[in-house]
Amino acid sequence: MRTDDLIEMLSTDSGPIDRRRLTRGVGLAAALGAGAALCIALLALGIRPDLASPGVLGFLLLKLVFSAGIVVLAARLLAKVARPGGEARAPVLAALLPFGAIMALAALSLASAPSAHWDHMLVGHMWLECLVSIPIIAVVPFAVLVWAVRRFAAPTDLVRTGALVGLVAGGISAMGYALHCMDDSVPFVALWYGGTIASCTLAGALLGPRLLRW
Repeated sequence: MRTDDLIEMLSTDSGPIDRRRLTRGVGLAAALGAGAALCIALLALGIRPDLASPGVLGFLLLKLVFSAGIVVLAARLLAKVARPGGEARAPVLAALLPFGAIMALAALSLASAPSAHWDHMLVGHMWLECLVSIPIIAVVPFAVLVWAVRRFAAPTDLVRTGALVGLVAGGISAMGYALHCMDDSVPFVALWYGGTIASCTLAGALLGPRLLRW
């Protein structure tokens, strides 16, 4: 049987991919990855000590909403793209909505602040730790999600599927890291959280063809 014929057969409704089973598998893997990322972040870095300070919970909520929004949208898209031929039915650009929203908020924040404050708002004190920590914490959820896709799915677009796996893992990792991070500005979140999650997405796209091949 030719590869094209196999893909066409698998992509039909009568194919062996159970959609609910795949969705449950991706959801379970994301939940397990989130638990692991939370444990790693708290054990290795610890929770920030100033949660009771005014305004801190608001910025923590912003970080969590941004990261969780990425996870939810990307996980839903992953459950579609991971099916044979599913990439044709998945609007993957929807995963960029949280990035667009945080960038718009960051621009408004910078526009309303004196230019002398921009460096501090963008760089903060923990940019290097953020740059290193989020990709490292993402390794475990990435591995769990790869296992789930290999176990429950048969993707035909390995690059796009790998990118979404990396995107979900990066978002999960950012949620865990947010509990430790003490830099509270919207531009910092947009630049460093957004940038490191994007780097996880790129890594997933590069590794997808090797790790998700079936």
